[in-house]
Amino acid sequence: MFRTMRRGKQLLSMEDTIAVLGRCTNGVLACLGDEDYPYAIPVSYVYFNGKIYFHSAKAGHKIDSINKHSKVSFSVIDEDTIVSEKYTTYFRSVIVFGKARIAEGNEWRDGLKALVEKYAGDQPEEGKQEEINGCTQTYVIAIDIEHMTGKEAIEYVNAKK
Repeated sequence: MFRTMRRGKQLLSMEDTIAVLGRCTNGVLACLGDEDYPYAIPVSYVYFNGKIYFHSAKAGHKIDSINKHSKVSFSVIDEDTIVSEKYTTYFRSVIVFGKARIAEGNEWRDGLKALVEKYAGDQPEEGKQEEINGCTQTYVIAIDIEHMTGKEAIEYVNAKK
């Protein structure tokens, strides 16, 4: 169903792919938008319990797109160093394919808590709990991952040898 990576030597292990998702702080969600135009939007996210979670307002283009067509892709770039003398970049990235949906109940709370921990983990527990309790007008969106790959520049692959 999903394509095999053309440059298989550059495929990251699943462990390294998950590490990239843990390090990055934002990614790009791509959906099918209005009139079937691609709609790609940067979001802050967390990889938690084998899923991608992000928060959203309860109305807007992103939610309309997800409700209309749940299949999405999500990508992050962990490294992108320009190497001008070689006319290239040394990169590391991840792409996820899955289905997005609105999380509810305990999953909503757990996903929001994971987001708060990632972006404000150094704050006092009381403040974090107040923030979670006050987010009544926020959706938490879960991406149920169906396929995920990481890729890095061949120069990084060769350096490991």
